[in-house]
Amino acid sequence: MYRAGSFVASHVEPTREDQRQPNGVDLTLEAVFEQREPGRIGREGKEIGERQAREPEQVGDGGDGLDDAGTYYLEEGSYVVRYGETISIPEGHVGFVYPRSSLMRNSCMLNTAVWDAGYTGKGEGLLQVHHDVELVEGARVAQLVLAEAEHDGEYDGTYQGENL
Repeated sequence: MYRAGSFVASHVEPTREDQRQPNGVDLTLEAVFEQREPGRIGREGKEIGERQAREPEQVGDGGDGLDDAGTYYLEEGSYVVRYGETISIPEGHVGFVYPRSSLMRNSCMLNTAVWDAGYTGKGEGLLQVHHDVELVEGARVAQLVLAEAEHDGEYDGTYQGENL
């Protein structure tokens, strides 16, 4: 069973009221990266390829009242995005992150993985841009939902505490 947005919000911080949805919490854009070097995933470990952070441009008021908001102009391609919130997946639950429909309506797709019980950190997703798009820092790009789930132990992997 999926949990209510108010429950999800109690495991995400910081959270503004406009991020709380009936069945989850919207996650915001904190940073954008481009993969520069190959990574490696083996049987006994993994290596993340070198990334370069994209620098947002400073723009005027884009209609959202934020005069100093940074805007990422992203051309067609693949990018790694980091969310701005710290997420803690509670015991007895599993987390799923889905793209907001506004991304898809702008020819973008966000790919994510399962977030196991016990994970804490600022997660990342793979943003596929199929047509140029502008994304503003702090824009809501994804939605986290939590489902009740049985599990064997809790997450204690490489990404525990990532980006904190």
